[in-house]
Amino acid sequence: MSRGERVIVGLSGGVDSAVAASRLLEAGYRVEGLFMKNWEDDDDAEYCAAEADYAMAREVADCLEIPLHKANFAEDYRQRVFAQFLHEYEAGRTPNPDILCNREIKFRSFLDHARDLGARWIATGHYARVRHHADYSELCTAADTNKDQTYFLHTLTQEQLRPALFPLGDIPKEQVRERARELGLPNHARKDSTGICFIGERRFRDFLAQYLKAPEGEMRTPDGRVVGRHQGLMFYTLGQRQGLGIGGIDGFAEAPWYVVDKDLPGNALVVAQDPQHPLLMSPSLTTEPVHWIHGAPGLDEPLQARLRHRQPLQDCRIQALDAAGATVVFDIQQRAATPGQSIAFYRGDVCLGGAVIATRTTGQSSPHP
Repeated sequence: MSRGERVIVGLSGGVDSAVAASRLLEAGYRVEGLFMKNWEDDDDAEYCAAEADYAMAREVADCLEIPLHKANFAEDYRQRVFAQFLHEYEAGRTPNPDILCNREIKFRSFLDHARDLGARWIATGHYARVRHHADYSELCTAADTNKDQTYFLHTLTQEQLRPALFPLGDIPKEQVRERARELGLPNHARKDSTGICFIGERRFRDFLAQYLKAPEGEMRTPDGRVVGRHQGLMFYTLGQRQGLGIGGIDGFAEAPWYVVDKDLPGNALVVAQDPQHPLLMSPSLTTEPVHWIHGAPGLDEPLQARLRHRQPLQDCRIQALDAAGATVVFDIQQRAATPGQSIAFYRGDVCLGGAVIATRTTGQSSPHP
């Protein structure tokens, strides 16, 4: 890749994207920033952070002496990300909107806009690396394994990955903060953003209830004993311990309760006091159609996978693979393999791709939707 070429950096107002831009400047690129607004209709001032984020991005751009563009992708976000997010919850599954957001907004709408601005490259503050070969590109894990974000990027295509740069892929988060302080960036101590991609931190149950009806129902043990009421199956996920409100039940110990299953037809939440209950443990799972970034691995090839961000990589093999999806078998049973969430596959430090989890087998019955 040629230095001196134009690159558009997604400036969010956070420290990661700011330092990403500074590193590209140091490498000799012609850097410009782009602030993306992707959520509107915020009447609650408590959550209306977009203007504050833009003001901070503006300060960062001024500090780095780079131009800052602004684009509104709110309609794209609603149609391509949020609608699917609601559909999955309505079906009783637990989606990961960050994965879809990267594919549809940060590396599609943003990429298209950057090209319209005449840029060859785009860059973000993701903790990941990319290896650009002559005829293909590889998505690789970050040097900071605790911050690695390839799980959220595993649906990227070659078209999306080829013009991408990840300037933070080779440094730890601590060094990013330190560099921001050295540069005098105004956001060097700013808290990292959390919550739903582009929507932010919210009282999730209240937010979701604005869009979907959530009928209450029974909380039952695996043998059918009623121990409480749930507020709507969509508000709970496998393995969840907090927020169940169960206590003081005759015949049960004063021990934590965990969500171990969902009975969708019966609108019942299945709970137990064993954090390793057989209903939570899966030796295998099936997926929806798999996306491969650059070619599929061989059947029964030793691979690794993760079922959630920051999970240590788990040894596995793909036992069956066709256009409908894959059957994945693990060396060690996986806790809380959740339909609607995603699995990402790895060979060494290369992220090969991934898929949405469709069903899981368990130690008690198989399969579970």
